[in-house]
Amino acid sequence: MKKALIVVDYQKDFVDGSLGFPGAEKLDNAICKKIESYQLENYDVIFTLDTHQENYLDTQEGKKLPIPHCIENTPGWELYGNTARFHDPHTVTFQKNTFGSLELANFLREEQYEAVELVGLVSNICVLSNAILAKAALPEAAITVDASCTASADQALHQKALELLENLQIDVIR
Repeated sequence: MKKALIVVDYQKDFVDGSLGFPGAEKLDNAICKKIESYQLENYDVIFTLDTHQENYLDTQEGKKLPIPHCIENTPGWELYGNTARFHDPHTVTFQKNTFGSLELANFLREEQYEAVELVGLVSNICVLSNAILAKAALPEAAITVDASCTASADQALHQKALELLENLQIDVIR
């Protein structure tokens, strides 16, 4: 089976930086265990990096969320904790300046994965967006989000996002 794990935006600014929130740091060990299990099975591990430039506040997102974050090549842009040790220059990585990555979706379609699992941050924004894009790219593949490896600063939105994912026929491991 051709299978991939996507680690979505598990970056310092979303954990303990400008958009960080309590509990996000607790995902690190679970994400690392998930990555290790995929690597043991020789499945692909893919990363996304929320990536903005110095002009972030001039962008549409910056005007609606005026908190600079994940500015390329700053400490907040880097992967968080032990998860960072699984990323190197050869790792398939998609830098994205918006919530979802069309590049990632096109890559998934080209590679014809039979199963894709998503973990990372933030459940109700970038994880949700990329899971929907994965489902659109691979309508017959099993798309899964592990609830123990994702979170949000807003618990109500987190729960709604998980419900929406299930409603869109994306499996949620609870």
